[in-house]
Amino acid sequence: MMNCSLKNGLFYVGTMLALAACNPNLKRESISIDTLAEKPPMGWNSWLTYGTDVTEEEVKAVADYMAEHLKPYGWQYVVIDLGWYSREKAVNQEYKKARPHQVIDCYGRLIPDTSKFPSSRGGQGFGPLAEYLHAKGLKLGIHIMRGIPYLAVEKNTPILHTSYRAADIALYNEGCAWYDGMRKVDMNHPAGQAYYNSIAELYASWNVDFIKADDMQLWPYHTKEVEALHTAIELSGRPMVLSLSPGGPPFQDRNHPIRYANMYRITGDVWDQWKDVYAHFEVCKDYELYQQPCHWADCDLLPIGKINLRGENGTGERNSRLTRDEQYTVMTLWCIFRSPLFLSNNLLCTDSFTLSLITNPEVLEVNQNSTDNHELFSKEGIIAWTAGEPQTTNKYLAVFNTTGKKQEVSIPLSSMGINGSCKVRDLWQRKEKGSFSKEIKTTINSHGAVLFKLIL
Repeated sequence: MMNCSLKNGLFYVGTMLALAACNPNLKRESISIDTLAEKPPMGWNSWLTYGTDVTEEEVKAVADYMAEHLKPYGWQYVVIDLGWYSREKAVNQEYKKARPHQVIDCYGRLIPDTSKFPSSRGGQGFGPLAEYLHAKGLKLGIHIMRGIPYLAVEKNTPILHTSYRAADIALYNEGCAWYDGMRKVDMNHPAGQAYYNSIAELYASWNVDFIKADDMQLWPYHTKEVEALHTAIELSGRPMVLSLSPGGPPFQDRNHPIRYANMYRITGDVWDQWKDVYAHFEVCKDYELYQQPCHWADCDLLPIGKINLRGENGTGERNSRLTRDEQYTVMTLWCIFRSPLFLSNNLLCTDSFTLSLITNPEVLEVNQNSTDNHELFSKEGIIAWTAGEPQTTNKYLAVFNTTGKKQEVSIPLSSMGINGSCKVRDLWQRKEKGSFSKEIKTTINSHGAVLFKLIL
């Protein structure tokens, strides 16, 4: 069988190196995604720093840094966001134009542009890059868009393992609002599921570990395509974590992503501005009862550190516009809510403050292993969350000051069901604060947060 690719209308014939992707006789045992992501996944995503234009060289540099500095703390996923199939050094907003640049294979599936990912030449896809990461104990993730590429429809490519072609399953309603490159898949057609099976089969052949599926949850929530991708991943036999994006499902569909995905976004894109962070308090409260192992409500990328080298928000690279106090708030809320944690900064330029935020083992322990996480109260701009420590009676307490000035705050121990006194440890400062009875008093900067462990 011949491996081939289509590149904006030009026909390319490659080598036989991608037999795993094209061999219908290569089968794996099916898997269940309910066994994946037992704890909130932790990793890095290219979007806030590189936009649509991250390169293989940059991904490898990120992996090198993560393996050396972050892996011991639980960071393990490296996710390539939108645009890995578009040309190198593309203008970032180009993806929003009609008929954006794409590279597809002979079955209408997006494949890496070799100018950005040279190891993908010869039909190898992301296989060599995955091997590079796996050798370092890391995992590879890729971003995909809902639907089938417009180029596959124009070329009317065959659907793998069927007698149908791309034009048979393409619909032109419910297109993506920000990317014109995909067409909705008709899930009432017998080849609709087959197409999703074919892309999961391809990603499995590359040994991908994580799929961020975009345009799945907004305008409207795309129930059938979420289910199709879920089924395809399980049939592929490769344990690939499924993350849905962006926004959040409508209220009536909140249980759906819990059944069909490992992660699902609950807000729009988060950038380095206080209003984006503040909006999460209400949403996290709404979703506190939905958090559960293997199916995590996701607060989006962490807007900390140096970002926007080639991003689309503003001009030029910058340090996060969030104050240090606001960055403490981001990390504290994401951790006490047990959101997945995904960095998106220029890791190679990580400063000592940012490194201290993301390598504090006591704070990360709250994210990875706490229980019964919920909002304790929200009053006059002071918001408190609490959680339990597994197999003990100890508790965690996060308190946030969302007002515009420094505040003195008192938290009655009785509000957490504690009678008597307790010892308090400041997890950010990593030091004991002493014993408290009846209440805990503390001072919190404007837009700042504290995170305590209450030892009973």
